[in-house]
Amino acid sequence: MTASCSPSFTLYDSGVRIGEALGLRHEDIAAAERAVSIIPRVNDNRARSKSKEQRTIPVSGELIRLWGDYLHDEYGDLDSDYVFVNLFCEPRGQAWSYPAVYDLVLRLRRRSGIDFDPHWYRHTMATRALRDGVPIEVVSKLLGHTSVTTTSGIYGHLTPEDARKALEAAGWFTGTEVRL
Repeated sequence: MTASCSPSFTLYDSGVRIGEALGLRHEDIAAAERAVSIIPRVNDNRARSKSKEQRTIPVSGELIRLWGDYLHDEYGDLDSDYVFVNLFCEPRGQAWSYPAVYDLVLRLRRRSGIDFDPHWYRHTMATRALRDGVPIEVVSKLLGHTSVTTTSGIYGHLTPEDARKALEAAGWFTGTEVRL
């Protein structure tokens, strides 16, 4: 992992939407608590939070370390409240915009041959959490959904193997089943 607090790792680690990541301010990151707050607000770059209510999401120590490295190694003396800003092009220090992100995504698609969208990181985080046994109510809250049904319908890509693992963990299939 390079010393970069990339939007993609932020999306993967937290499950936030791209607009929520683009609207992140340094004050929204609580390093000691390893948490990121998503605060619905008007942003200069038009980034927005789809959720109407503020929420705080626990994140990994790795993300917090990457953010610190990013501030030290890449962000430097830039004067911006926003976390994700133009570092190498003008206007330097301006908050990233949706077009800038999608321009980067298109360049990465061409270079890698992998067709992806930033929203897939959100899907990956949610599906990973559900497969790892995080209760759906918790995942729903972290994603900012108003209904568990939304979380289940969109992110519940669980396989029969996932169901078997959950049933076995609950004490099913103990070897006392009826055999023919």
